[in-house]
Amino acid sequence: MNDSTFLLAGHRVRRMGFGAMQLPGPRVFGPPRNRQNAVDVLRYAVRSGVNHIDTAQFYGPDVANELIRDALFPYPEDLVLVSKVGASRDASGGIHAAQIPEQLREGVLANLDSLQLDQVPVVNLRRHPEAGVPFDEQIAAMVAMRDEGLIGGVGLSNVTLEEYRAARLVTEVVCVQNAYNLADRLDQALFDACAADNVAYVPFFPLGSGFSPQNPVLTAPAVVSAANRLGVTPAQIALAWLLTASPNVLLIPGTSSLPHLHENLKAAELLLDAQTLAEVG
Repeated sequence: MNDSTFLLAGHRVRRMGFGAMQLPGPRVFGPPRNRQNAVDVLRYAVRSGVNHIDTAQFYGPDVANELIRDALFPYPEDLVLVSKVGASRDASGGIHAAQIPEQLREGVLANLDSLQLDQVPVVNLRRHPEAGVPFDEQIAAMVAMRDEGLIGGVGLSNVTLEEYRAARLVTEVVCVQNAYNLADRLDQALFDACAADNVAYVPFFPLGSGFSPQNPVLTAPAVVSAANRLGVTPAQIALAWLLTASPNVLLIPGTSSLPHLHENLKAAELLLDAQTLAEVG
């Protein structure tokens, strides 16, 4: 079995977590098709040992956070909720950058309200460089909110290696959440830096983007071949590969399906042999 835990902002969490992005309706907007099913998925995850859930107030908006609150409040003592700020939604579901310090603070306050928390254990600054907001101003705002007690730890998302290093000069960075999976390793340099610094690395879209019709991870011939040989699913191969890649990797695969959730959680028990690792690269 892969090493099962890692420290996240001082909390020991299991490396297989859960991402709440798929719980709202289509395009991460509006209510879920089946609210009770979404609640059941969250409760099953926690009963199965998940104690790291990734969310955002702009998932819905508010829908993912409200589902988490309704399903799990009062929260288990060891549950670490991680949210993010830096974006907003309009009435038609459009996504907009919300990057200036005042908007980051509004986002944190909205998360506190919808999750019914006094402090969010970890908040990721989701960077949108096209917004033109200086990174140092954003980091200063995040540090101020941490010092105020609104957030427990500062994380980063969608950042470059240079931004990560710049942030670490002024504050502790408790995690980085960037795109990384078997088919997309463009973030390898930052992945390696986090491993060297013993900082949690949380790959989003660990199974490939759910918005792509042709999934480059789950349809990769080497992944399919290895899954067939081992009698598991391509998703389990992809998740187990990430857990094998470095001990600081924390996974947050998301689903609104109980069978898929069970499948994802079982990947934490899968130890890939040398042949499989060589096949998938």
